[in-house]
Amino acid sequence: MDVSSQLRQMLLERGASWVGFADLAGIPAEARREMPRGVCIAVALNPGVIREIADGPTPEYYDEYCRVNSQLTALADEAADFLRTAGCKAWGSPATVAGLDSDTLWTPLPHKTVATRAGFGWIGKCALLVTERFGSAMRITSVVTDADLPVGQPITESRCGECRACVEACPAGAPSGKAWTVAMKRGEFFDAFACCKSAGEQSAAQGIPQAICGRCIVACPWTQKHLSRAMS
Repeated sequence: MDVSSQLRQMLLERGASWVGFADLAGIPAEARREMPRGVCIAVALNPGVIREIADGPTPEYYDEYCRVNSQLTALADEAADFLRTAGCKAWGSPATVAGLDSDTLWTPLPHKTVATRAGFGWIGKCALLVTERFGSAMRITSVVTDADLPVGQPITESRCGECRACVEACPAGAPSGKAWTVAMKRGEFFDAFACCKSAGEQSAAQGIPQAICGRCIVACPWTQKHLSRAMS
């Protein structure tokens, strides 16, 4: 079994829901630590918890959010250790917003950029990763490496079509309704500052110490398909 197959098997056995590999060529070298490949790791969120956040975040959602983030960070560390043991260079990243620039609400290499390049999905009108398998009801992390991994087919444009479910669900009016393409900057279709402000207000009202919302996650038809399958 080759390194990529061993890595994928190890991560799935340890609780990952999905593992993919990305070609990071074209991304500034500093952002990817001069590594040519990325590993994207996804863990699905509890469907029962996600179904309950149509009206905003709940303490149960915050607990699930923290649990999955912790799991993903551990998985990224394990993946990096595995690759280094195999003789490769590798660096894992936390699943949360490590390295976030508070002035721009941006990170040098967003996990969802690695995910789209791995072929997991596309960026929705709400600026979240959307996948056919889980909708947006998952969280992701990534590892950069020089390992020779078989990469997925990148997804470079939205598959949301005319859907406006997340646009209409957002209490902040953050999504403009424009469809994403890989050439677009986030600010061209989504107001991250409005999203963050609204999420903070909703979380504070529930006694949640971190700005989270989740309404766009559960509103997405792809998420709804996933929840129907998972809860049937």
